[in-house]
Amino acid sequence: MEQMKEDIKSWTLQELTEHMKAQGEKAFRAAQMYQWMHVKLARGFSEMTNLPSAFRAQCAERYIYTALTPVLVQESALDGTRKFLFALADGNLVESVWMRYKHGNSVCISSQVGCRMGCRFCASTLDGLERNLTPSEMLDQIYAITGITGERVSNVVVMGTGEPLDNYDNLLRFLRILTDENGLHISQRNVTVSTCGLVPKMRQLADEKLQITLALSLHATTDEKRKKLMPVANRYSIAELMETCAYYFEKTGRRITFEYSLVGGVNDTDEDARELSTLARSVNCHVNLIPVNPIKERDYVQSEASRIRAFQAKLERNHVTVTVRREMGRDIDGACGQLRRGHLHREQ
Repeated sequence: MEQMKEDIKSWTLQELTEHMKAQGEKAFRAAQMYQWMHVKLARGFSEMTNLPSAFRAQCAERYIYTALTPVLVQESALDGTRKFLFALADGNLVESVWMRYKHGNSVCISSQVGCRMGCRFCASTLDGLERNLTPSEMLDQIYAITGITGERVSNVVVMGTGEPLDNYDNLLRFLRILTDENGLHISQRNVTVSTCGLVPKMRQLADEKLQITLALSLHATTDEKRKKLMPVANRYSIAELMETCAYYFEKTGRRITFEYSLVGGVNDTDEDARELSTLARSVNCHVNLIPVNPIKERDYVQSEASRIRAFQAKLERNHVTVTVRREMGRDIDGACGQLRRGHLHREQ
């Protein structure tokens, strides 16, 4: 029976070092390989020129080397945002977004192929969950984009397709390698992980005491309204979420971000703004208002610009720290899941 190949790019430096020693190799060989994978961002063993060619050939036979293939790249004429559709080794597709800001380049990555959370206004979830991404597949979205753009990434957002905390172990390993001083060494404070509110996993993440930002997709101020938008609300109430957010802050000292997608006539009333102010003042948080990106499979529409401004003003009057997310890449299927879904349907 053929031995299963191991995913070498998902190993920490310590694991790689121990593995190489067990293979009878010197410890420095692991350090060389780790640097090629996670600093020089080599696309395969053949690029690792300071390793003996026989050793490289052996590695190619023995290990999986994750290197995503760009299938489609769209560039926004409005702001230069680029959206990438990548093919995985098994033929599945994931999408990632590269955004340029004054403070540096940001990449938004996917954590799963598809999603099973069923949020009503999101294209990612329409076809359900295909599978979890491995740590190397999450990392290589950033590595591939860095290679293509030729520019350093300083901020990473795990907010693309998938529910990151539904892929908890792989996410944690990805975060460790991404922020490791021997790799790209992106500061934990420059990493944001989004969740629709998986309470037990949020608590588990709090106990890790990482310095990342946790962004909670709130999107409604009452359980009744949230249940209509997000099936996860049938499992965890807003009261439980607020308790968990307070726990996260207590354990990490990092304030939570509330992501709030404004849907015209659904969750953008003055009453919603009042209720959101009350929730936001109960925990240490920042509110990020998101003009919802309409998808043709649903009848939700974006709130009027004047309504968004009024909603923001009401929160500010109630002493809530609030921003309105700048819309990036609106002309190139900017919202999660739209590019992959459109491409799959065209292929079919």
